[in-house]
Amino acid sequence: MDKPLPTSLPTPRDWTSHSPYIHPDYRSTVLRGPKRPLLPIKAHMADLAAPVYGHEDLGELDHDLTRNARRNGEPLGERIIVAGRVLDERGRPVPDTLVEIWQANAAGRYVHKVDQHDAPLDPNFLGAGRCMTDSEGRYRFMTIKPGAYPWGNHHNAWRPNHIHLSLFGSTFASRLVTQLYFPGDPLLALDPIFLGTPEKARERLISKFTLDVTEPGFALGYEFNIVLRGLAATPMEK
Repeated sequence: MDKPLPTSLPTPRDWTSHSPYIHPDYRSTVLRGPKRPLLPIKAHMADLAAPVYGHEDLGELDHDLTRNARRNGEPLGERIIVAGRVLDERGRPVPDTLVEIWQANAAGRYVHKVDQHDAPLDPNFLGAGRCMTDSEGRYRFMTIKPGAYPWGNHHNAWRPNHIHLSLFGSTFASRLVTQLYFPGDPLLALDPIFLGTPEKARERLISKFTLDVTEPGFALGYEFNIVLRGLAATPMEK
């Protein structure tokens, strides 16, 4: 795990590490990115608690995407484990945080009516899961490595293998959405979404293969630590 940041460092969010709201190479941001000044959230709204989940709402298999949607067998593809810690700007663990993931299946297709990519759906794979961080900020998912897929942003455009992550803290205003990529993917150098993140922060979006998370004879393991604020914050998805 990366070393905690020294406590002497300032803690405001470093916006130069995040992609701009409008990045022309990522075409849809031109349509949905805000073009007027943002409005500040009133203090009483930002402080509202978010009673939308709890431990009692989590299913026993919500964290295991290889089992939470089985109908008549195991999902197809390479089993992987994605694990890490959620940390604040000081390197301290953030406990009791909801982590949600969603992704394409091994063939590069989502279970969504809008996704009409000519690739098979897997009847035993939903592509969605969630878990809570423990007292040390740790989370862990068992899943299938997602496939690349065409996305129509430009000629011959393909998204790299990736997993979407959403984190909820204790308030409505504390949501973070980001993407996890895999080391050595040749499509990263061609992807406008990944390249929209400033170069100095791109490595924070790439998971690390590790034998410490790998389970012998069963699944490769990848570590992806998420920093919520400060100079080493994980870049947000736009």
